[in-house]
Amino acid sequence: MFESSRTIDFPDDSARDDLKRLYRDANEIIVRSIAANLPHQAVKNALAEHVFSRGLHLLAIGKAAWSMSRAAYEQLGGRIESGIVITKYGHSNGAIGNFEIFEAGHPIPDQNSVAATERAIELASGLMESDELIFLVSGGGSALFEKPLPGVTLDDMARLSANLLASGADISEFNIVRKRLSAVKAGRFAKLCEPARVFSVVLSDVIGDRLDIIASGPAAPDLSTVNDAWSAIERYKIPVSDALAERLNLETPSETPNVTSVVSGSVRTLCKAAEDVSRSLGYEPFVLCTEMDCEAREAGRLISSAARAIKSGDSAIKPPCAVIFGGETVVRIRGSGRGGRNQELALAASAGIDGLEGVVIFSFGSDGTDGPTDSAGGIVDGEVMSEFRARGLTPHTFLENNDSHTILKKVRRLVNTGPTGTNVNDISVLLIL
Repeated sequence: MFESSRTIDFPDDSARDDLKRLYRDANEIIVRSIAANLPHQAVKNALAEHVFSRGLHLLAIGKAAWSMSRAAYEQLGGRIESGIVITKYGHSNGAIGNFEIFEAGHPIPDQNSVAATERAIELASGLMESDELIFLVSGGGSALFEKPLPGVTLDDMARLSANLLASGADISEFNIVRKRLSAVKAGRFAKLCEPARVFSVVLSDVIGDRLDIIASGPAAPDLSTVNDAWSAIERYKIPVSDALAERLNLETPSETPNVTSVVSGSVRTLCKAAEDVSRSLGYEPFVLCTEMDCEAREAGRLISSAARAIKSGDSAIKPPCAVIFGGETVVRIRGSGRGGRNQELALAASAGIDGLEGVVIFSFGSDGTDGPTDSAGGIVDGEVMSEFRARGLTPHTFLENNDSHTILKKVRRLVNTGPTGTNVNDISVLLIL
């Protein structure tokens, strides 16, 4: 469960009062926005509004699977005859009744992903017309819930996923390709559950809340086509073997009539929470975007440009203000460093606010992780460039090596929430006094 009260390092006592206030307020926005988007109550509300009249079973997949399952267990208790929970390593917080809990690889599927998914297929294959499956879905499910089609190996899936991640493909393109190689994605899992009914509660980490993209749509009709998959492969020059090409050309279910789906949270609710918290702290909030999907470093430069315009008086937005951007940027891998899209965004913004007083920019993933690191994101201010120079650090070099985590850690500018139990995309905030 998310209980963090301190997610960033505050400036020391010698710092200016305005900077100390900005960091305190940034921390409040991070903590309270995440807390407002924990899926616990949202799942309970969704289940309370649905009439269950069948034998109940449960499957939860994704980085928020444990907390969503806990809410379902508290709501329905002993009515759920069996349950399987599949989440990321480190994201489980103990036993939940008689549910089987698995942890597996993310963002690249591993053998535990396959073993857990095979157990879920056993559950689905044993369902009868008198049964109903509560299917709880959150971001990360594409890697955590995986069984390759016959003729496709896990190594094939891992290699394809790694190539797509490195290419800068966005989440929609990423999932359009890999779901076509899976035995449980693109509506195929819904077919495995027939003739049972499926009630799906979805926590969206995808811009536009497309059910066929979130976790690659295991129980959603596939709105993409074979041509869409090949367009993404050709755009990013992804190598594909003959065996993979054959599977990519298979059609996927265009209908899943046994499924009812409810979206219980999204980046829009995250931005709304940040807006409310910012207002309560004395800032005039502006939600400028909930569908940011550009390259992370470009987003960072854009936000820093907005900061300069506001500080110079060349903007209709006046301080004190909180300018909020929601969505999910991408990172094009150019180097061999460690980092994530939110840390890269923050680092890219640092040069643009060099010397500005009363400004911070922070960006974080609502799930508490950012790339292959243990941080959720990064935070920068107008003084961080001076710290880089004093330490002999060149931000541009780290940025080109995709090594944002290393340099931000050196100057204590990381956002560290730990696993939060939710996953509703990312948010970036420009705070100005």
